[in-house]
Amino acid sequence: MLANSWQIPDLETLKREWRDADFGLLLFPIFLTILGGIAIYSADFNAKQTNWWQHWVMGGIGLGILVAIARSHYDQLLRLHWITYAITNLSLMAVLLVGTSALGAERWLSIGGFNLQPSEFAKVGVIISLAAVLHNRPIQHPMDILKVVWVVIPPWILIFLQPNLGTALVFAAITIGMLYWAGASLGWLVLLGSPIISAIIFTVYVPVWIGWVALMGVTAWYSLPWIRTISAIVAVVVNLVAAQVGHILWGLLHDYQKQRLLLFLDPSQDPLGGGYHLIQSRIAIGAGKLWGQGLMKGTQTQLNFIPEQHTDFIFSAIGEEFGFIGCMFVLITFLGICWRLLAIAVSAKDNFGSLIAIGVFSFILFQTFVNIGMNIGVAPVTGIPLPWLSYGRSAMIANFMAIGIVESVAAHRRTIKF
Repeated sequence: MLANSWQIPDLETLKREWRDADFGLLLFPIFLTILGGIAIYSADFNAKQTNWWQHWVMGGIGLGILVAIARSHYDQLLRLHWITYAITNLSLMAVLLVGTSALGAERWLSIGGFNLQPSEFAKVGVIISLAAVLHNRPIQHPMDILKVVWVVIPPWILIFLQPNLGTALVFAAITIGMLYWAGASLGWLVLLGSPIISAIIFTVYVPVWIGWVALMGVTAWYSLPWIRTISAIVAVVVNLVAAQVGHILWGLLHDYQKQRLLLFLDPSQDPLGGGYHLIQSRIAIGAGKLWGQGLMKGTQTQLNFIPEQHTDFIFSAIGEEFGFIGCMFVLITFLGICWRLLAIAVSAKDNFGSLIAIGVFSFILFQTFVNIGMNIGVAPVTGIPLPWLSYGRSAMIANFMAIGIVESVAAHRRTIKF
């Protein structure tokens, strides 16, 4: 089947293969890729860079990969998922050993002059691996979570050591989304992540932390299937201990990561340094008003007030030059993508396909929320790109690959009857 997907099909074959394909899910990323190239062209115009046409070239390549994957049967991934898992971890290990450093982190492999970012493809690999483990092992008990979460731990540790905190958070979002879809109670998932949250809140504001610890006790009381009193006490103790461990975790973060978290709370502490991006991004989006200042007419964008605007802060360029209308178009398009992913997850013919769709839904929703959040000042700067809009060759290919797999799930929803 995979070999045949590379052959040029006739018209009848195409009609049969794409009969149940989701064309909305196919078109929405194309719209975003086109808009991303236009926004990057404007952001880089005065810098005389050529990222915009590379963005479209990689988008075209990604679209071709999407079509090839969509024509193959996703069931093959179930048989090969351990190979996929091994390649994912080996590529992340290679980054630590022979990776290219930038901005204090080792995240790229240089292959023939092309910088490859394995962490982007690792998102797809983790989704496939988790879906393969969960599809015949649904979550029916809190301990079932521990039986499958080990799949994520090795790549998560390798990502964290690069260090790449943003992608590590994306892994967490993927895991939570897929565990919930596989049957885990929301209360169990909150308790699973509560120690980390407790450690963070304790270092920020102790009164809120006290309320959080009490809330986790109540959550354990009502959600865990064991003796309620013991469950509540254990949850409270774990969060108390986690608060003390928070100082150790804080020490493991790099200086630039600490600065990002602190300046998120108050960017004015360093308006010409670490807080500069956040302040200028909000100014740019606010200056766009309703209709925007027009393509290549935004003062913040054209005068390069926002560094690296073609990557993490591309949304600020769209906000300034296309205004509130342009921002709403982006949000509605992402909403359309998430809607189609959920629809495919519900209608998939098996648990494996459904879990893959939810995994892709989780990482796109999380990246969109965090990236736009940091552009408007409601989330810390984490280096998470905006799918199909931010410039990034590896991210572009990986995003289209993920959509291609979900398209394969959609195309094979119908049961063949003889």
